[in-house]
Amino acid sequence: MTTTASPTATPTPFVDPARWPDVARVPDVPLRAAAAARLLRRAASRRGLRVELPGGRLLRPAPPGAPVLRLNHPRDFLHRVGESGLIGFGESYQAGDWDSPDLVALLTALATAPETLVPTGARWLRRFYVQRPPEEELSTAANARRNVRRHYDLSNDLFALFLDPTMSYSSALFPTGSADAPLPGQAALAGHVPHPGHVPIPGHAPLGGRTLLATHDGLPAAQHRKIDRLLDLARVGPGTRLLEIGTGWGELALRAAARGARVVSLTLSEQQLALARHRIAVAGQADRAEVRLCDYRAARGQYDAVVSVEMIEAVGRPFWPDYFATLDRVLAPGGRVALQAITMPHGRMLASSRTYTWILKYIFPGGLVPSVRAIEQTAARHTRLRLTRADAYGPHYAETLRLWRERFTERSPQVAALGFDEVFRRMWELYLAHSEAGFRTGYLDLHQLLLTRDEDRS
Repeated sequence: MTTTASPTATPTPFVDPARWPDVARVPDVPLRAAAAARLLRRAASRRGLRVELPGGRLLRPAPPGAPVLRLNHPRDFLHRVGESGLIGFGESYQAGDWDSPDLVALLTALATAPETLVPTGARWLRRFYVQRPPEEELSTAANARRNVRRHYDLSNDLFALFLDPTMSYSSALFPTGSADAPLPGQAALAGHVPHPGHVPIPGHAPLGGRTLLATHDGLPAAQHRKIDRLLDLARVGPGTRLLEIGTGWGELALRAAARGARVVSLTLSEQQLALARHRIAVAGQADRAEVRLCDYRAARGQYDAVVSVEMIEAVGRPFWPDYFATLDRVLAPGGRVALQAITMPHGRMLASSRTYTWILKYIFPGGLVPSVRAIEQTAARHTRLRLTRADAYGPHYAETLRLWRERFTERSPQVAALGFDEVFRRMWELYLAHSEAGFRTGYLDLHQLLLTRDEDRS
C-alpha cells in the first residue's frame, strides 16, 4: 500500500475549516504514514479485517463476513493516523476518509485486546504521537462548566431525537428472557458480578445465560428499572433528604419525589436545568424537587442519601478525592451513597489516565473513566466511606447504546435540521458506536455501587 500521493489533498467539501480546523487539515508525515500502513496491515491480519481500497481492491485477502474498513481516501487516512494515532483515526472518520457498513462490528474487532495491535518492540514510539490532556480542559471548578457546555448544552432537542421519553442519558437495565429464544437485536447477558460480601436485593440475582430484552418500546421501563434500583440501594423513601449530583433532564429527581423524598439536584448544564425544572413543575413536584446550577464541590447541607448517575466519569482523576470528600461531607449519619458509573479494568485505566483521546477532544473533555478499584481506594484513603456493593451491568449499556445509535442514525435529517453539520453527525455516530463496542468487548463496564460508612452499616 503506497503513501506517496500528493502531500496536499482536496479538502472534503462538507468540512468547515472554521468549525473543524483539525478535521479539515490533512497532515503531511510520510514516515509516520508508512508506519501507519504497516500497522493497518497488522490489524487486518490479526483481526481478520476486510480493508477495501478505492476501486474495489483489497489490502489483503479476508475471510467471508469479516468486518469491513472501507478507505475512501487512503493517503489522508494514513497521514492522519500516523500523526496522531487514534485521534487521527477518529478525525479521519469525521472527514469521510473511511467508512464501514457495520461500524460497531469493525470497532469491536479493533477494541479486542487493543494492546496487541502494536508490536512489542515498537511500543516505545507511543510517546511521539500520544498527547497529554490540555490544562484548560482539566475539570477544575473554573473549567467544569465550560466542559459541560460543550456536550450537555448542545441542544435539548438534539438529545430528544434519540433518547426515550424519560430523557435518560445513562444506561438502562433491561429485563431478561430465556436464552433459547432471543429476539432480533438482543444480546447475551455477560454476567452480574457482585462485590465480595454483598447482600443481593430480591429480584436481582445473578442472571448468566439469559438474554436482554432490549427494544425501543421497552426503553422507558428499563430506564425506570435502573433508577428504581439505585433509589432502592440508597433506601430512598418518604421523607428521605436526597442529594442528586448530576441532574440529567430530571427523571431521577421526579422518580424520587414521587416516592415522597425531598430532592436537591445539582447540575452545571443550563439547558438541562431549564428542562428539568419545567418537567418537575409540570409533574406537580416543585415542592419536593429543587434543581440548582451548582458545582458538586459547592454542595451544602446534610442528606440521608446521595445518588449520582454516570457523573464521576466527568470529574477527572485529580479531583476524585474532592468528589468523594463532598459525598462524605454532605452525608448524614446512617446515610447511603448509590452511584452508577462507567468503569474500565484498573490496568487500562492507569495506562490511559494521562492520554488525550479522541473522546476527550471531541465528546467529553476533562474526564476519565475510573476502575472499581480506583473508586474503592479513593474513598478509603480520603473519606470514611467504604464500598460495600458493586454490581456489573455492562451488556445493558451495549444494548442501550445500540438503541440510541439506531435512533440517532434514523433521524439524521432531523439532526441536520437542528443545524448540526455532517462532521458532527459522523462524530456522534462514531462516538455511539465506539462506546457500544467498548461494552461489547469488556473494555468498558457499568457498575452500580453502594458506599456506606463503617459505623453506619446495618
